Amino acid sequence: MRSEAEIINLVLEVARKDDRIRVVGMNGSRVNSAVSPDSFQDFDIVFLVRNLSSFLRDDKWLSVFGKKMIMQKPEAMSLFAPSLNGWFTYLMLFEDENRIDLMLIPIEEIEKYLNNDTLTRILLDKDGLVKNPPIPTDKKWLVQKPSESFFIDCCNEFWWLVPYVVKGVCRQEFLYAADHLQLLRQELIRMLSWKVGFENSFSVSVGKNAKYLEKFIAKDIWNELKKTYKTTSYIEQKETLERLIYLFEKAAQEVACFLKTSYPQETAHQILAYTRHHLSSI
Repeated sequence: MRSEAEIINLVLEVARKDDRIRVVGMNGSRVNSAVSPDSFQDFDIVFLVRNLSSFLRDDKWLSVFGKKMIMQKPEAMSLFAPSLNGWFTYLMLFEDENRIDLMLIPIEEIEKYLNNDTLTRILLDKDGLVKNPPIPTDKKWLVQKPSESFFIDCCNEFWWLVPYVVKGVCRQEFLYAADHLQLLRQELIRMLSWKVGFENSFSVSVGKNAKYLEKFIAKDIWNELKKTYKTTSYIEQKETLERLIYLFEKAAQEVACFLKTSYPQETAHQILAYTRHHLSSI
C-alpha cells in the first residue's frame, strides 16, 4: 500500500505537469487533526482547473494514479441524478487499497470552493490565487444547536412514522416495516446527536453517519441502540419499535429541557396507545 506521502507526491506531480490544473486542495479526514489516521482514510483531492470539459473526454489520464479495482463517476451516472452543479468527481479505489476521491472544479469557482468546507488545505497554488490559505478546522461538522422548530419537527416526524411500522407489522409486510424502522432510527440518532451537542457545548462532531456517537453516550443507551438493528422477525420488529420509542422519548425530553421548550407529550401518549392496541397480540 502506497504511503500518504507517496500519494500526495503523485498528486502534486500530476498537477505540476498539467498546465490546466492551477490549484490543488485536500479536504476531509486527512486534514482533520481530531481524527486518528488509519489506512481506510480517503484522499479527498480537488483540482481547480481550466477547461474542465477537456478532462472528461476520456478517462485515460487517470491511469497515472494506479490500477483501479473500481471507479465511480457520480455526475455521469444515469440511475442517480447529478448534484454538484458542474463540479465533477472521480471516486477511485485502487488495487493497493488506497482510495482517491478526485474532484474537478472550474478555477473561476475558487472562492466558492474555499467557502464550501472548513476542512480544506491548499497543497499547490500556481498563480498565488489563495491570498489567505485556510487553516483546516472541523467547525462546519460539529453538532449544530437545533432551533425549537427543528426539535418540534423531529418529534413530529418520529411519531408520524410510528404508525407506519405498526401497519407493516400487522399486515406482515416485513420490508415495509423494516424500512420505516430505519427512518425512525435516523430521527432517534438526530435527537441523540443534539443531546450530545448540548452536553458538550456544541464543540464536538459525531462524524459522518454518526460513527463517533458511541464515544459520547452512556453505555446502556449505546447497547439499547445497537439492539434496534435486530429486525429479523415480526416479534423483533415490535421489540425494536418499543426500544426506539423508549430511547427517543428519553433523549427528546432531555433536549426539550436544554431548549427550555415542551415535549409533545399528548401526541406521544396517543400514538403509544394506538401502537399498544394494535401490537398487543404480536
